[in-house]
Amino acid sequence: MTNYDKAVAQWRDKSVTTDAELACALGSRSISFAYNSGRLENANVTYNDTREIFEHDGVTSYTGDLRTLFELRNAREANEFLLDAFGKRLPFDETLIKNFQRILTQNTYDARRWQLGERPGEYKRHDYVTGKNEVGAPPEDVEAEVAELLSEMASIREGDALPAEKILTAAAYFHAKLENIHPFADGNGRVGRIAMNYFLLMQNHPPIIIHEEDRKGYYDALEAWDTSGELSPLVEFLREQTVKTWAKK
Repeated sequence: MTNYDKAVAQWRDKSVTTDAELACALGSRSISFAYNSGRLENANVTYNDTREIFEHDGVTSYTGDLRTLFELRNAREANEFLLDAFGKRLPFDETLIKNFQRILTQNTYDARRWQLGERPGEYKRHDYVTGKNEVGAPPEDVEAEVAELLSEMASIREGDALPAEKILTAAAYFHAKLENIHPFADGNGRVGRIAMNYFLLMQNHPPIIIHEEDRKGYYDALEAWDTSGELSPLVEFLREQTVKTWAKK
């Protein structure tokens, strides 16, 4: 049995079915996920600030910028939404994705985005792109492309009892494709990571922390999809991050 198989088996042994059980099973990893996901795109995010926000809904002696503080608060609310959605078994659909984005980016859009009509919880109205190859669907195509992606994901139903590798491959495909579409004016990476974890949780697969110190491997794997449609580097990267996330401390 590989270390990845062990991580999956250990998660499934927990038999998590409610939001309270999920919160307990995640423990401090909820803080670590928020920290690493935020830090990937914002160097001002610190673990101590993230922990204080999660544990006390506030920070002491904060000297950073206001946007970062809002992002940390939003990450906490997004975690609460994930727990609630899991408990209610909310469908993995457009509403869920937009809600994650709205929560993660509320009060953080800059004046220019706002003046251009961009709003949290809505698809982009202008041509925002990402990555070295500047990928991203045109605004007029976003809704149809996201709908097509979610239709593909809907073929994998909760309770299908698929092998873990197939679930991981589907999660990698969702994340790579959503980042390639780049449907929002901001927060696409954070949305993709937390939505991917919701999908994994609904398939009884352990959620994954993408560690900020491994960012090069992460971005290289996404770039492999953008340039050649090659998914295996991201699948392998997520397998390694699963092991790293759930290694006993």
